[in-house]
Amino acid sequence: MLKTLRTTISPSSRALLASPSTAAIQVLRQRRHITDSPSVAADERSEGRAPEEGWLWIDSVFPVSLGRLDLRSYVGYAREDTLLEQVRVLLSKVNTHGFRIVSLEPHIKDGGVFVKFQYDAADQDTSLQIILESARKSVHGQGGVPSWCGLHYGEVWLVKGTPWREDMHRYVSSILRVSFEGPDISDESLYRLLRPYGRIHDISPPTPGPAGTLRSVLVTFKNIRSATSARNTIHSLKFPSSPSTFTTLRTSYAQPETVHAVRDYIANHPRIFLPVLFFLIGTVTYAIFDPIRVFMVEGKMNDWFDYKEFTIYKWLRANTIERFSLTSSEPPPESSLAKEGVWKERQDAEEALKKYLADLPNSITFVHGPQGSGKTRMLSSLLKDTGRKSMVIDVGELSKASSEMALVSGLATQTGYWPVFSFLNSLNNMIDLASVGVIGQKAGLSSSLPEQLKQVLDVVGRGLSHGNAAQNARRERQAKRAELDAAKSKEREMVRERIEEGLWHDGRIDAVCGNGVMSELGVGIERFTEADAAPRPRAEPQVDGEGSLENGERESKEMKKSSSEEQKEAEDARKQQRSAEDLQAVESMPVVIIKNFETKGGGSRKEELLDALAQWAASLAENQASEMSKLPFSLLTTQRLSDNRENVKRLAKALPSKPLNQVSLSDADSASALSFVKQKLHDNGLDVQFSQSQITHLQRLGGRASDLESLIHKMRSGMTVEEAVDDIVLRGVSELRKNAFGDDVEDAKNLPWTREQAWILMKQLSKQPEISYHEVLMDFPFKGDETPLRHMEHAELITIGTLNGRPSAIKPGKPVYKFVFEQLVNDSVFKATQDIAFNEKVIASAETTVKACEAELLTLKDVDAGTANWWGSKRAVEMRASYLLKKMRAAEDKIEGLEKQNVQLKKVLSKTHH
Repeated sequence: MLKTLRTTISPSSRALLASPSTAAIQVLRQRRHITDSPSVAADERSEGRAPEEGWLWIDSVFPVSLGRLDLRSYVGYAREDTLLEQVRVLLSKVNTHGFRIVSLEPHIKDGGVFVKFQYDAADQDTSLQIILESARKSVHGQGGVPSWCGLHYGEVWLVKGTPWREDMHRYVSSILRVSFEGPDISDESLYRLLRPYGRIHDISPPTPGPAGTLRSVLVTFKNIRSATSARNTIHSLKFPSSPSTFTTLRTSYAQPETVHAVRDYIANHPRIFLPVLFFLIGTVTYAIFDPIRVFMVEGKMNDWFDYKEFTIYKWLRANTIERFSLTSSEPPPESSLAKEGVWKERQDAEEALKKYLADLPNSITFVHGPQGSGKTRMLSSLLKDTGRKSMVIDVGELSKASSEMALVSGLATQTGYWPVFSFLNSLNNMIDLASVGVIGQKAGLSSSLPEQLKQVLDVVGRGLSHGNAAQNARRERQAKRAELDAAKSKEREMVRERIEEGLWHDGRIDAVCGNGVMSELGVGIERFTEADAAPRPRAEPQVDGEGSLENGERESKEMKKSSSEEQKEAEDARKQQRSAEDLQAVESMPVVIIKNFETKGGGSRKEELLDALAQWAASLAENQASEMSKLPFSLLTTQRLSDNRENVKRLAKALPSKPLNQVSLSDADSASALSFVKQKLHDNGLDVQFSQSQITHLQRLGGRASDLESLIHKMRSGMTVEEAVDDIVLRGVSELRKNAFGDDVEDAKNLPWTREQAWILMKQLSKQPEISYHEVLMDFPFKGDETPLRHMEHAELITIGTLNGRPSAIKPGKPVYKFVFEQLVNDSVFKATQDIAFNEKVIASAETTVKACEAELLTLKDVDAGTANWWGSKRAVEMRASYLLKKMRAAEDKIEGLEKQNVQLKKVLSKTHH
């Protein structure tokens, strides 16, 4: 066969074959054909006339190529020789009208084979039909048309036109374009011509094309196989359109316009498509991304992605950096601020937190206290001592976000929620706006900030629950493993005892010596019984008669008593084990810390964030209290404000059915502060005995933990108590000038209070430890406005005390601020500038009062002139005028006194300048 193939390849094909290029090989594969024996020419010459030629099309031999990426075509190339040989064998038994195969030409792109044959017959049409029937009978009689996939479902067709084996990128389709080179052909005629190839769905009417092109129709078949058979058999067919004219049919594939169909469907049915699309997007998000996010949250909690916790990193650090470093790179361990007998208030707070962490949580613990009271340090120390996993959500950092997108991203970063597509919310808003114009309503794809926060926190809750469940399962496996090890150890101990008693029987010897009947025949080892045990020495009782009976009863009672005691001990051991397991379950619960839970700054976004966190915390506490709950972890919320009324109210509203645990951290008293400083200095190797003068200086700091820590650090650096306290006061003066008065006038305008309001408070608090809240509120420069006072309280400049639930007194924000205020007031230059500014405001207010009185007096003059004849009216006008005159005189006196005071203050400034 190879010799025959070599003789039938044309010179151009040989050139392509000689070329190593892939394109040449592909073209050769397309043009390749197999011929039969060359004895055809001899037969032709023997008969003395030329034979007729015809073509057959056999479909479904190769896979139909649907595109350039259709890999099935390579399977057809690999099996090409085998399939062509099978086709030749099937058709070789057809001998009707001298049927002889001339060549087999594969058309792999359309999945079939062209068979060129010769025959001898006078009536061409009848002979071709008989040859087609004989070929089909021969093929189906031998099992059917061979196929690349082993399924014999192909068919043999007679080619009525001219074969066209093109290798362009025109891939098959179920739509066949039939062009008319001549008059149009009716739909009925086309249907009768094409229906034998398969079912036809539709025949479009002829459409006129551009000038110079043929008119055509689109014939839509049910399947692709019918379209390929029709296209390869009727191409270039001359079809009679009338008794005297013929029309040549040109066929090609037409690709369906699916893109436009989808686009048109979406545009025409938005009320159906958009909800379905959003449902699918939500389903994909929930099914794919949420499990990933839960896993990432669990990894964040367990430090799976923290490279500093990796064993290889610790080993490398211990053997490289730490080995050659002169100083330790480890941070100093955080110790508790409270010592035994040193700070009783702090000890009580720590004990309350320890009890909360040691019990199954069913509520929220709210830790509050002024800034610098040691809340964060105390929590960090407790968590480190107990080895609890914690997740910290810092509201202070989240409130700095400049947009909703940044806020959601920040929360996701802190909780380990990943992946997060915060940018999609802006896109969803645009889609909602577009959907309003398309369907008249919002699509509901966009979500508000509370909804986004709730979604993130819900996933975080599931991640924490999943991590806790995994931890419990791991602990149960360890307990079972320990129980199994104990059973094995007990079994080994029993075996050892039986070996010592001579009762041990090794079953492995039975495999060699046998047991049972074999042992009775003298082969094997018999199993030992208690009778074979070595006798144990024991003391025999020195009783006889009735004494032996009493002794036996006594032994039986003792045995029963010992068995009951053993049962009781076993029950106690099980209870202890159960209690230990419960304690381990509580200790393995993660702790969520919401830090800086406060209402200062942030605007509406922060309010929404606090509400979302409060609702989430409440839902966790509610779930923790349920027996069927799978969210058993503790929750601690902290804030740094001295005033926590709004925060407690927010949490109590979110959790109305549960009591709110509150742990308050306050400043230490003088004795506790002194003991604390001594203890800390002693721990650092400094034993100091304070004098009465030093104790007096130390009492200026009060009991604020941050100030005491700063004092200890300065004393360790070599400062004395007096120097350290004075340095802390001076630092407070600098901070207060900046925070309360601003760096300059423009900076002062951005403060939520005026300089005059801050100065009058500091001036009064420098003289007395506290002042009346309502007296300050009603007087100038507040005039009943509570807002500046609340802002100064939030800034930790002052502390507002309460009595019976209402504000009653104003104190310095920190104990040391009293002496800071004194330092500011004693600064003559600063005092003069602030007093001048304050006096100018008072003078302006008094002048406004004078002008108002003058205007009213002029009005009263006209009233007096018009009502002089009426009895009693003159007396009323005189009384009102007298009141106004007194008021004007008081305002004028105030103006004069303040102006004189300003003159003296300016002299102070001028003397200081010189």
